Amino acid sequence: MKIVFFGTPEYVLPILESLHKSFKNPKSESGIVAVVTQKPKPTGRKQIITYSPVDAWAHKKNVPIFYKSEDLIKNRVKADIGVLAAYGEFIPKFVISHLSFVILNIHPSLLPLWRGSSPVQASIIAGDKITGATIIKIDELLDHGPIVSAFKEEILPDDTNESLRKRLFERSAEVAVALLPAYIKGKITPRPQLHEKATYTTQIKKSDAFIPPKYISANLQGETLQAQWEIPFMNTKYSQASLIKNYSLVPNAYTLDCFIRAMQPWPVSWTYVQLGKRQEVKGKQSLPLRGKRLKILKAHVEKTQFTVHRSPYTKLVLDEVQLEGKNPVSWKQFKEAYTTAIFE
Repeated sequence: MKIVFFGTPEYVLPILESLHKSFKNPKSESGIVAVVTQKPKPTGRKQIITYSPVDAWAHKKNVPIFYKSEDLIKNRVKADIGVLAAYGEFIPKFVISHLSFVILNIHPSLLPLWRGSSPVQASIIAGDKITGATIIKIDELLDHGPIVSAFKEEILPDDTNESLRKRLFERSAEVAVALLPAYIKGKITPRPQLHEKATYTTQIKKSDAFIPPKYISANLQGETLQAQWEIPFMNTKYSQASLIKNYSLVPNAYTLDCFIRAMQPWPVSWTYVQLGKRQEVKGKQSLPLRGKRLKILKAHVEKTQFTVHRSPYTKLVLDEVQLEGKNPVSWKQFKEAYTTAIFE
């Protein structure tokens, strides 16, 4: 079997490696005839040109590398099928129609839920108990094509984006290896998605990981603010007009904990903290000190001894934080070093 693989980050390498090992030909040549990945980019403070993990893998295996999907057409690449996983680019309609093979996309959610760039984070933030991965035949629209296969995966109480994503792509590797021969032989008939139930995500920015300080302050004390916290990279359809609106949730201890776990390992949730008391200026109103950024690396939810309406209070407990310009420390160490620190 000849396969073109579309992908970029390190966490898709289990899929690529499984396809490589499972579909070698009798001459021990890789079943991967080409990879399409993001082009090298400058990274870090020194802006060093860095190749993607998929690029590096293909280079070691002497597999042809392309940085644009249309280059497959120009170079007349022949294959039995394409497999896409976290490629990071939209494949144009003209490329899909001109390629001699079908492309299957491995998407880490139960489509049509959480289409787009950040489905694993969205599943955790939404408090979903079950997620999974869906393999679809791609079309010209975002994560819109018919479903070829899907599997479910439980979201564990302590799952982060990293841990859940790792399990999903490792299982996807096993499913893809078993699925491809049957699909190519025409033994699987794709079924359309329920598009009216679609929800969407966009690419996460560092600013999207911000938690308003008042949410942190209230939930450290076991209080729930009656507010609607909009999550900018999550969207949902509503009404017959299929309009898009931002996803929102109540900022309680449980939803904050889910959000903090979803932002690991990147971009890491953060807030502002005041490290001193307000300064009193004679004849003027008190002036607040400038807040400093505080990364929230780990947290958990704790039940208190008090109850309301026979239900226990829950409060947010911070475990590990990192002040800007400092090393990560435990919350206990932070409080001992900054005794007057407040979230406001």
